[in-house]
Amino acid sequence: MMCCDNFKSRTLLENSVVTGATDGIGKAYAKELAKHGMSIVLISRSQEKLDQVANEIREQFKVETKTLALDFGEGTEIYKVIEAGLDGLEIGILVNNVGISYNYPEYFLDVPDLDNVVNKMININIVSVCKMTKMVLPAMVKRSKGIILNVSSASALYPVPLLTLYSATKSFVDFFSQALHVEYKSKGIIVQSVLPFYVATKMSKIRRPTLSKPSPETYVKAALKTVGLQMQTNGYLPHAIMGWITTSLLPTSLVIKQSMKMNQSLRARHFKKLKEKGD
Repeated sequence: MMCCDNFKSRTLLENSVVTGATDGIGKAYAKELAKHGMSIVLISRSQEKLDQVANEIREQFKVETKTLALDFGEGTEIYKVIEAGLDGLEIGILVNNVGISYNYPEYFLDVPDLDNVVNKMININIVSVCKMTKMVLPAMVKRSKGIILNVSSASALYPVPLLTLYSATKSFVDFFSQALHVEYKSKGIIVQSVLPFYVATKMSKIRRPTLSKPSPETYVKAALKTVGLQMQTNGYLPHAIMGWITTSLLPTSLVIKQSMKMNQSLRARHFKKLKEKGD
């Protein structure tokens, strides 16, 4: 059963929780779910941005919207606050979207402030998925229904040099999601791994959408149509074609080699811009 077809049968008592909800894919998921009548809980760092998105959703879709301002990079103490904030709410859908990447492609040992980046990236990209899932899954199992959408990345499809840590964390999200789906599908739970290629977001630094680099809104509308049909999805037809080419047609060694070349070029461009600014 497709997710969007199932929204009307859900009561308005059910809520969707979206992490990393103030920009890009997370904001698009929140708006698309609100469009289908679900109350929304937005979780992100900036209260100012959260208020802005919450007001947009309330005005546009007339649904109840709640916000929790928290930094997933801070460690495990924040989950007590989130649990208290979600207490009493019936969570129908969880979108684990929050994530961080590198500021620019870089060799592992040369990543600025590496120790801090390692801790933050693991906390945000991995720990958040596990902790949020642990928080909402018991009630979903008890009700025999629930949807967990974990936003991974196409960089989880194969190792990506110069984005090594990011690629590895997103691979964790993908494996975790697929295995969890198999564990809990008999209990009425859908868990989906979503692996987008480039989407026009602040994180990707792509300003103008194209066919292969869609807007977050275009991407999410397409991705939601795959819920309940695909345990692992690229979410959007052009991305699915790209995923098929890179995982089925081309040798993995060639894809990794080309990824290295592309990221070396992006790295060089980054330092060139820095030098031009300095001059």
